[in-house]
Amino acid sequence: MPADTTAPGTVAPKRKRRRRTGERILRVAVIFVALTLVGAGTVYGYLRIRLGQIVSIKCKSCAAVADGTPYNVLIVGSDSRAGNSGSASQAFGSASLVGGQRSDTIKILHVDPAAGTARLLSIPRDTYVTLSGMPADSQLATHSKINAAFNYGPDPLIDTIENTFGIPISHFVIIDFTGVINLVNSVNGINLNFPYPVRDDDNGNNNADLYISHAGCQTLNGTTALALARSRFYQYEVKPGYWEADGSGDLGRIQRQNAIIEATIDKAKSSYNPLTINAFLGSLVHDMTVDQKTSGTDLLNLAQKYHAFSGSSLQTATIPTTGEYSSVAGDVQVVEEAQAQQTIAQFLGAEPSDVLTPPLDNYGSPVTIPTTTITSPTTTPQRSSSSGVSETTTTTAVPGTGSFNPTPC
Repeated sequence: MPADTTAPGTVAPKRKRRRRTGERILRVAVIFVALTLVGAGTVYGYLRIRLGQIVSIKCKSCAAVADGTPYNVLIVGSDSRAGNSGSASQAFGSASLVGGQRSDTIKILHVDPAAGTARLLSIPRDTYVTLSGMPADSQLATHSKINAAFNYGPDPLIDTIENTFGIPISHFVIIDFTGVINLVNSVNGINLNFPYPVRDDDNGNNNADLYISHAGCQTLNGTTALALARSRFYQYEVKPGYWEADGSGDLGRIQRQNAIIEATIDKAKSSYNPLTINAFLGSLVHDMTVDQKTSGTDLLNLAQKYHAFSGSSLQTATIPTTGEYSSVAGDVQVVEEAQAQQTIAQFLGAEPSDVLTPPLDNYGSPVTIPTTTITSPTTTPQRSSSSGVSETTTTTAVPGTGSFNPTPC
């Protein structure tokens, strides 16, 4: 042992203990985790504040729902162009709403938090029904297309849906035309594959301002995505200079809207970064309206629950209808009875509630929807046979579907 050379009466200096590599890594890890938790708390608080800025209005017709149980959300695409001030008082039932508004798109999202599943049911906007919950001075015909119910806000539309189809609505989300543009732009566009060049053509008028000049997978900005979502006179170029009409009107448009929704979900998931999140939230805040029972915390919890959900996992269906002409309402969609009942039962996973005002045929007479056996959907619900037996494993020709429609890529 070496001799102690320290002078008497002095204290030997302490040798600096060298930290092992594992200890240093552990300290860094602890600091990193602490900062991450602080950052997560800050981000969570920011998200709550941003989502809390979404305009909300009362919903007298929304059904109560118990925690953890399935519920239905009405999603409305509004064609109102009466400014984008964000004021709910100017959005519904206001004298400032010149010419009223119509629900350009009507979809219902069935959310099952326990199972982590979601289904989307579309109602053609020209479906012929008896309107419910309309003000006495509305000056609208009792028998009308379902989109007219939205003229006085979400409550009459919710009442009409519940009374016509037996589907209870617990929440609603309304997004206007500007919202679609901003939502798609916030994720830097969506990717869709077009088998053919496409356009919108109503006797020479491109009402939707849609024109895709070439086939293939391409990125659509918000303006082009909205044009695709609105197109009711969809045509595709089968060979140079020869255009074929889809001919299904709103039914085909529903299929293309679902493709846009799927592509937007996928793009939002793949573009996860602070700047994209902020832009995404900004589009929600300024262009959406929700019911007052939907809080920012509710939206965050739902996002956390479904963070791994992909667009392709979304099951979609449409109320089966046939095109007819009504002397009262013009061109309408008449509900196909047994098929509609089966589709709704699959969508809800249960029999619908009792119908108070059945949908109408083209003569304005109630359409009877018989009770059918529920078949749990294992694939995207398809139209059922005329006997009411589900055909979830067999693809039946549905108006508006075909190889001419774009798909996410």
